[in-house]
Amino acid sequence: MTRFRYFIRFHKTSAPERTLQERQKQHMTRGLPRQKPIAGVKQVIVVASGKGGVGKSTTAVNLALGLTANDPSKMVGILDADVYGPSVPKLMNLKGNPELTDSNLMRPLVNFGIPCMSMGFLVEDVAPIVWRGLMVMSAIEKLLRQTDWGLLDYLVIDMPPGTGDVQLSITQNLPIAGAVIVTTPQDIALLDARRGAEMFKKVNVPVLGLVQNMSVFQCPKCNHQTHIFGEDGARTLADTLGVKVLGDIPLHLSIRETSDRGQPVVVSSPDSPQAEAFRKVAAAVIQRLEELDCCAVERLDD
Repeated sequence: MTRFRYFIRFHKTSAPERTLQERQKQHMTRGLPRQKPIAGVKQVIVVASGKGGVGKSTTAVNLALGLTANDPSKMVGILDADVYGPSVPKLMNLKGNPELTDSNLMRPLVNFGIPCMSMGFLVEDVAPIVWRGLMVMSAIEKLLRQTDWGLLDYLVIDMPPGTGDVQLSITQNLPIAGAVIVTTPQDIALLDARRGAEMFKKVNVPVLGLVQNMSVFQCPKCNHQTHIFGEDGARTLADTLGVKVLGDIPLHLSIRETSDRGQPVVVSSPDSPQAEAFRKVAAAVIQRLEELDCCAVERLDD
């Protein structure tokens, strides 16, 4: 075993080994689908988490609304890619089935100026979706490609939790501008968030940064702050991964209440500190996208 490890270390940096690795990489990617952009969509932002229950969908919806609140000239859409547990219809207060265009494309449902598409519009509210992986992949492809998105500056995709087939399928089929990882400060959530970030790095999707959700609870009576899920865990993880923290979202009753009512806090309480926190995250996302664009231009100039 020791000699084997020595053999691996010795050849890891050798020229023949690097050539072999390149050939293996080309062979592995030969059968992968080519990334094809969505007609009319300039940039795709995915919002992901390593595990469920960290507020990913709430963050995705308020991020999309924050993007338009910061710059009303920008057109933003939302795709709910969580086929098994779609949350966008409830969060955006939308019901009904999409109409079809003359070219047989589905028209997104719209609220607050945001066009939305979700599997939740195509099935009954309480109907379980008992599908195997290939059926899920086919459904995602239809939601992406057979929807009349119009002209969008940003399409925010609310990814399902984890690092499974849907995440890989979307990243292999779409050019992704960047990924936003949502986590809470607690250790168990951070472990899964790290897996999610590492997955995006492996498939060459830029990680724009982390959103630390439920970062602090402030007592409404005495204003005492309590870090229920831990303090600054996302910042420690961000340092480890070499990415930024895009912002902190507090654990606040109004975020939960407005989400349950289908009136996201960014539009229902725009002057609140909670709405401001989401708008700051949206501004940080745009800043990171611009930084990535500048780096890409510099590489082309070189």
